Amino acid sequence: TAFQLYGNSNSRSGTVNFRGSLHTNRFCDAVWAFALNDVEFRDMTELIKVDKVKIVACDGKITGSNTTD
Repeated sequence: TAFQLYGNSNSRSGTVNFRGSLHTNRFCDAVWAFALNDVEFRDMTELIKVDKVKIVACDGKITGSNTTD
């Protein structure tokens, strides 16, 4: 499984690619959680290998009564 992560301000290229084996995925209350094994992160010049990564992502839209005008 291959994924692409955008917009990391610390990355020189602005894009980091990563590849790994999807162990589990979960979606609950508009929040995704992914657990990956044997993950490689790559940018233009670096390769970083890790055993396990957990990624949690949610919708960035502001909804409901908590918004301010």
